[in-house]
Amino acid sequence: MPMTDASVQPVPDDLPQRALDRSDARTLILAALGGALEFYDFVVFVFFAVPLGQLFFPQHTAPWLAQLQVFGIFAAGYLARPLGGIVMAHYGDKLGRKRMFTLSVFLMALPTLAIGLLPVYAQIGMLAPLLLLLLRVVQGIAVGGEVPGAWVFVAEHVPRGRIGLACASLTSGLTVGILIGSLVAAEINRHMSPAEVLDHGWRLPFLAGGVFGFLAVWLRRWLSETPVFRRMHANKALASGLPLRQVFERHLPAVLVSMLVTWMLTAAIVVLILMTPSLVQSMFGMAPQRAFLGNSIASFTLALGCLFFGCWADRAGHVRVLLYGALGLLVCSYLLYLDLRAGAGHFLVLYALTGFSVGVVGVVPVVMVTAFPPAVRFSGVSFSYNVAYALFGGLTPPLIGLLAHRLGALAPAHYVAFTALICVVLAMKRKP
Repeated sequence: MPMTDASVQPVPDDLPQRALDRSDARTLILAALGGALEFYDFVVFVFFAVPLGQLFFPQHTAPWLAQLQVFGIFAAGYLARPLGGIVMAHYGDKLGRKRMFTLSVFLMALPTLAIGLLPVYAQIGMLAPLLLLLLRVVQGIAVGGEVPGAWVFVAEHVPRGRIGLACASLTSGLTVGILIGSLVAAEINRHMSPAEVLDHGWRLPFLAGGVFGFLAVWLRRWLSETPVFRRMHANKALASGLPLRQVFERHLPAVLVSMLVTWMLTAAIVVLILMTPSLVQSMFGMAPQRAFLGNSIASFTLALGCLFFGCWADRAGHVRVLLYGALGLLVCSYLLYLDLRAGAGHFLVLYALTGFSVGVVGVVPVVMVTAFPPAVRFSGVSFSYNVAYALFGGLTPPLIGLLAHRLGALAPAHYVAFTALICVVLAMKRKP
């Protein structure tokens, strides 16, 4: 599917032409901070995949199978995303962006806190993993409305020429949530013995996440509705009927391209950032402390990379930046896993470089937000992003676990490189 000017990269004429002002900066900072706190709640689960596998399944389960089962529960959160995303997007296009933006973070805080209080398999048997699965599904429903809603929210607050910066700053904030989770995991593994982590240490990040979530709810009280939505409401230009139906009838090319670029985003984030700390422990025998130190560094460089690629997109165009960024991601993925297979002599440096290359995901929301008109923008972005994430992100953790067990050390890099190559082809086929 070529990335044509008409279908996937029109610059929206509903956004103002003006300079970035102090109000815009305040909105971006508060949105990014709230997003960081909420995304921490969603991703901290994967950093404790090893102890969760031991605690929520029978003791005789093989370590690789227990980890695969935990990754399956982690994936359930992604499979639930379309439900929350479609419903919240419908009301976001009808009633306003801010209301759904606040509701999503509230729905995230409650199950995160509950996970920290769950009894384990030794206490209640199979009910333990079932409850864990249920709470993970609720988290998925919440984040399904959060991420696309956040991108639309910030993009509609800023001037036309700063969409890249807006989406990238929000994405960078979300990745800071990953960094917080990585740092928390590193500190717990550094200061607690494995027995202490299994006993009570694993609960601490979830209990803290519940508090973080309610803090994010409070922060979002200070945000205002987007000027674009206020103008549509005043002009009675809101979508009539079902916004999603209009997306299907008029914007299917944009949906397809948005889903394909989301596939690369899911592969880069899920495999290289979220799963790699556990994979390097189970596949390469790396100590947890070094694994999480590397992930903390990579998450930090990822946040910087998002800002770099977003600002570059404002200057050079997001299609060109997507092309070069995807190529960089492909190369760095192989460099990292080739080094791991050779003994991980340059693990920290290469993981930092890989994290920066993953920052190309900061361009993905620009592709999506600019592809849909304002009346159906929330629904178009949410459907494309969440269905793709449910399909690709939901299958990726168990698939990578299985492929790594069967095919060896380079399986994660092969998968990420394949999705990056798809985006290279899409960008090269763009209409001049």
